[in-house]
Amino acid sequence: MTYKEYITKCKKCKSCRLRKSATQVVPGDGNPKAEIMFIGEAPGASEDKEGIPFCGAAGKFLEEMLASIDLKRENVFITNIVKCRPPGNRDPQDDEIKACKPWTNELIKIIRPKVFILLGRFAMAKFFPSFKISQVHGKAYKKWDRVFVVMYHPAVALYNGSFREVMLADMKILREILDGKQDSINVLDIPKSDIKTRLEKRREEKRKENSQIGILS
Repeated sequence: MTYKEYITKCKKCKSCRLRKSATQVVPGDGNPKAEIMFIGEAPGASEDKEGIPFCGAAGKFLEEMLASIDLKRENVFITNIVKCRPPGNRDPQDDEIKACKPWTNELIKIIRPKVFILLGRFAMAKFFPSFKISQVHGKAYKKWDRVFVVMYHPAVALYNGSFREVMLADMKILREILDGKQDSINVLDIPKSDIKTRLEKRREEKRKENSQIGILS
């Protein structure tokens, strides 16, 4: 599927209840060849009206964050975990996230970003369900040969001004990654050699189990 085909098909989606109350589907926006993908939570009122993710107040702060490390919006791609606005800007529910998961996965497959910026706990939970954002924000992790940076959602800074400096500081790790500094990245991938060792150990255990069964029978 090409990017244009994806956008056309995604905008026609009616897979969950959110489409009934939303003005339109908001697939994503930015450079379809970007190496950096920002993933947020869900469209808000402005996004629902304009059809563009992060085009409201939170989006303006996101652009400020990008500018702080010499990036522009057109350098990246931006999307959300769910592509339709939840009523009253409530949190997306599990079944809604599940219904939208294939669209997010397909978008990742098309763009193939090397770095993901996970904005908020819902985006973080897609890749790291056991993490707590208060403990891992501003940190980078390598998994599946991709780099993930966890950050608070920009909307948090709109409700609590003290988070502005926190998020601007957290953004600096992306600049370090782009500059080739790898020492701050936490590697979560299991080396292939370790995987092979574990598989061989499991096969040996299975052989022993079968042998014991044979003796007992």
